[in-house]
Amino acid sequence: MLKKRTALLLVIAAMLCGGLLTMALTQLPAPTQTGDGEGLLASIANRNGLEQSEAKKLGTAIDLIESNYYKDIDRNKLIDGAINGMMEALEDPYSNYMGKETAAQFEESIEGSFTGIGAEVSSVDGSVVVVSPIKGSPADKAGIRAKDTILSVNGESLQGLELNAAVNRIRGPKGSKAVLQIKRAGSEQPIEYVIVRDDVDLETVSARMEKGGIGVIEISQFSLNTGKRFEEELKKLESQGMKGLLIDVRNNPGGVLSVVIDIAEQFVPKGQLIVQVEDKNKKREKHPSSGTAKSYPITVLMNKGSASASEILAGALQQSAGATLMGEHSFGKGTVQTSFDKQFGDGSLLKVTIAKWLTPNGTWIHEKGIEPDIKVLQPEYFSVAPIDKKKTYAYDTNSTDVKNAQIMLEAIGYKPGRSDGYFDRNTEKAVKSFQSKHKLKADGIINNATAEALEGALIEKIQDPKEDNQMNRGIAEVRKEIAAQVSNK
Repeated sequence: MLKKRTALLLVIAAMLCGGLLTMALTQLPAPTQTGDGEGLLASIANRNGLEQSEAKKLGTAIDLIESNYYKDIDRNKLIDGAINGMMEALEDPYSNYMGKETAAQFEESIEGSFTGIGAEVSSVDGSVVVVSPIKGSPADKAGIRAKDTILSVNGESLQGLELNAAVNRIRGPKGSKAVLQIKRAGSEQPIEYVIVRDDVDLETVSARMEKGGIGVIEISQFSLNTGKRFEEELKKLESQGMKGLLIDVRNNPGGVLSVVIDIAEQFVPKGQLIVQVEDKNKKREKHPSSGTAKSYPITVLMNKGSASASEILAGALQQSAGATLMGEHSFGKGTVQTSFDKQFGDGSLLKVTIAKWLTPNGTWIHEKGIEPDIKVLQPEYFSVAPIDKKKTYAYDTNSTDVKNAQIMLEAIGYKPGRSDGYFDRNTEKAVKSFQSKHKLKADGIINNATAEALEGALIEKIQDPKEDNQMNRGIAEVRKEIAAQVSNK
């Protein structure tokens, strides 16, 4: 059973309430907890709270508001607002406060599955920015991407809102719709996504064996049960004669620090570093492996949605276990958080950044990420934006939406002949052909029905494993390394 203090921060009935899936101090291995006032514990030492003058100042502010504000006020809202203000003053997107209701939903979400759109967000300069969609979630299937900025939900702006308030605007029951306006780099106009909220499965590990003895293990996040599940699946693959392993942490926003250390130990030779954690006093806790190296080659597949614990695993396996990193530049989140859920005594929770982590060679990847050894991008149509369905598009028009439609048509086998956004006769012909095949009015005009059908056909193609260029290249790389290993014997 997962516990609230793990500091995993999942979308609660809509989207994640805080920054990245964080790494919990409470779950660090024994060597980290070295005694009172040492190591990371020094970073969370108890203080006496407010000085008398500080307490008086805050009390005076509340008294003045209660006495003079023109409407009745809720003192609890004032107190929560004050704490939120403190957290915002840190200017750290990964430190935040959750009131009683939000904290309770947070606890529920990490007990198993939850209902929402399934994406993780952080607050950056007053904007709600997507860190990563959860694999297989409604957000993932709809096409939400890492680094997307959520401008509004169902017509309500999120700009400038405290993160929990923004999440509350997204929250809703299963089956309800969340209409998101998204700002994306490279797109001139906001993009609209209509996402139906649903149950989000928190099964974190899946595995399979590909031809040639190539094992594939996908990790969607690092929850408390992930280490055990990973070990189980790895043993199954090894018992089946696995000759090489591909670990997929794409769109994995992170998780519990001790879990990723446990997983890395299964590949990093004894005595080699997995990660270093540095507190505010510049004291470093080094975490050497107590495990053993594997004889088979390992490749780690990552992208810009791979963050935090995913980056720890990638760095450790690359620098200490000789693994190959493949895919895209990772997110770049190099800090450690812990959650305080008992101190307030009213069910609320405070999540605070208490340290930073570094790779085995001492690199701090925060806001920089990790570069892959082999860069592999997905096809252009994997990241094409949806078409604005409030408009129609016909011959002799020119727009970004037409360009997106052309990319979609090309991807699913219709040939518009161009992808520059100009709706020419060849594009019209391709649209008519698509409409006829899908039993739509074949008038060559892209309206709401045609746009939805186009997007549906594209999603079906993207979900076809044969179209996953990164996965296919990753498997090919492992196969290549297996062959090289055999030839060297």
